[in-house]
Amino acid sequence: MNFQQAVKRYDSDPTGKNLENISRILCAELTTGEKLRLLSGRQFFLRNGVDLITKKQKYNCRPCLAGGIDRLGIPPVAFSDGPRGVVMGNSTCFPVSMSRAATFDDELEYRAGVAMAKEVIAQGGNYFAGICINLLRNPRWGRAQECYGEDQYLTGRMGAALTRAVQDNGVIACPKHFAVNSIENIRFSVNVQADEITMHEVYLPHFRKCVEAGAMSIMGAYNLFRGDHCCESKYLLTDVLRGQWGFEGFVISDFLMGLRSAPKALKAGLDIEMPQKALYAALPVCLRTGQVSMKDVDTAARRVLAGLIKVASKIKPQKKEVVCCKEHTDLARKISQEGTVLLKNDSLLPLGNIKKIGIAGRYADIINVGDHGSSSVFSPYVVTPYEGLCNRYGRENVVLCEGTDVSAKIGELRQCDAVIICVGSDYRQEGENLANFSKSDKMQENGSGGDRYSLRILPEEAELIHTLCKECENTVVNIIGGSAYVIEEWKDEPKAILESFYSGMEGGNALADILSGDVNPSGHLPFTMAADENDYPPFLFPGDKTRTIDYGYYHGYALLDRENKKAAYPFGYGLSYTTFEYEITKTENEGCVAVTLEVKNTGGRDGKTVIQVYAGADDGDHPVKQLKAFKKIFVKAGGTEIVRIELDPEDLKFYNPDTKEWYLEKYYNLFIGQNAEDAMNLKRKIKIV
Repeated sequence: MNFQQAVKRYDSDPTGKNLENISRILCAELTTGEKLRLLSGRQFFLRNGVDLITKKQKYNCRPCLAGGIDRLGIPPVAFSDGPRGVVMGNSTCFPVSMSRAATFDDELEYRAGVAMAKEVIAQGGNYFAGICINLLRNPRWGRAQECYGEDQYLTGRMGAALTRAVQDNGVIACPKHFAVNSIENIRFSVNVQADEITMHEVYLPHFRKCVEAGAMSIMGAYNLFRGDHCCESKYLLTDVLRGQWGFEGFVISDFLMGLRSAPKALKAGLDIEMPQKALYAALPVCLRTGQVSMKDVDTAARRVLAGLIKVASKIKPQKKEVVCCKEHTDLARKISQEGTVLLKNDSLLPLGNIKKIGIAGRYADIINVGDHGSSSVFSPYVVTPYEGLCNRYGRENVVLCEGTDVSAKIGELRQCDAVIICVGSDYRQEGENLANFSKSDKMQENGSGGDRYSLRILPEEAELIHTLCKECENTVVNIIGGSAYVIEEWKDEPKAILESFYSGMEGGNALADILSGDVNPSGHLPFTMAADENDYPPFLFPGDKTRTIDYGYYHGYALLDRENKKAAYPFGYGLSYTTFEYEITKTENEGCVAVTLEVKNTGGRDGKTVIQVYAGADDGDHPVKQLKAFKKIFVKAGGTEIVRIELDPEDLKFYNPDTKEWYLEKYYNLFIGQNAEDAMNLKRKIKIV
């Protein structure tokens, strides 16, 4: 049997049992050397290719290959990174995952996944590792921008949508980094501890949703969990992933330094070492000395084959022209519009057709679409905030003041109808900690990303806000960055505040769409913006004496509920240019758990609202509430929509570590609202039949 024959046999009976059987038969056709070849990457990833625009060496410029057996037509795993788009070539740069999470729209995320899959295939790939579903436990985490926020349910919904989209289009989907990965600067050495309830109810559910959505690969994490590196954790890779969830696919290591022992990793359930053969080069010797068995090798090889077989027939050839095509760039703009969060508006926005507009700040007219590490996408162009305003209002009507020194143009800015102040972060303040791979003083000086030591914007940016808000009547602060900031020192000064995140290649146009009122904002925060840095859980930095941290059950809005604290801006918060009112008309608890609402648009503009349904149980030691359903709907000005939202009983269950089973409490409180705090005002108690 060759690979194509195996694919045809699977397609005739696409069941898990048949997939396992066919993979076993095909594996038997391989020599020992060929089986071992399947288990390693084939190239040094830092010398992967040359970018067509910059003409410089670039990570993942073309697919990173692993395995592949020409004799039987078995294709290699052809890896592309993400998650804000396809890292290969010059692809569409979408808004970062955090921005997409702010849309609270998993159908829109599915559309993004379809576009990404097409761009992977068009550039020779069959594998997408752009589904980053680690939880934002503390916004100091440098790679927060790559994830979907602090809530496991929202993360699971968005990650599952991206997983389905990618695999429906013939590309192997890879959620990452498994698991409890949310500290960057000491990512290779931090040892995370967490009890069983915390793991199963907080840090694992979103991975499980992606597995249930069909993911055929998983990437292990760099960090340690309970003393074992995650890529060598039998508990994670075998006991949970395969034993409890029935995962059918294969596990790859994170790139370089993901494992320390080849025998331990293979036996734990790590199938492919990426991006090249390093520790797995010792596997032939390990076989001869009995440190691993042929059964261990066969098991890993069969899993790789299963992943390739399952998606092969879904691949539809794509022309190169699909990469960064207009359909995809329009989608990037749409996502940025839907994900922009309006935090404050003192009757200033929308601006409409004003005569003169100013824009100032470090990020007013530079390319700033996110981290420069493994998630970096090199799109052919990027629309900056300044260019977006020029496209909307005309270049002659836009006053640009780059940087934080506005003294030379303060007179012009005073004459503007409104001034936009762009503040936040870039790759130098947050991102992948590239200093892990370089100790050079130059890299440290220029900024190497990593975790954020401060959750506040830079002092010179705060001073810029103070100055312009004093000198100019109508000011809008536009926050550009990966996650939450503490903004208490200046939030009362501007008339409006937006959080636009790293908004992708069309972000400047999307910003102008929102400011002008061409688009009504509908983004909602996928994290809690706290009033104080200490309202977030503890974090570790390289200077700390310990490398062990306990990931307790509570963080984000669940922690604030438990400690009876208020957020500056709660999870799920987002304003609109109109207003909405909710009224519960019906709850159901027989056969399913559901709530029916009457949603009224009480303002003068058409708009969208995100209905958020939280649930909690009084019995037992549980959180006050957790997000269990959401739905984004459009309501015309003055109109009313009747909306029924059904909750999955599986999402309401709690974990019993003694029996290792899930259970339902007898009674639940449902909280419905437009954010985590607002939901406390609309409550219903139901009995689970």
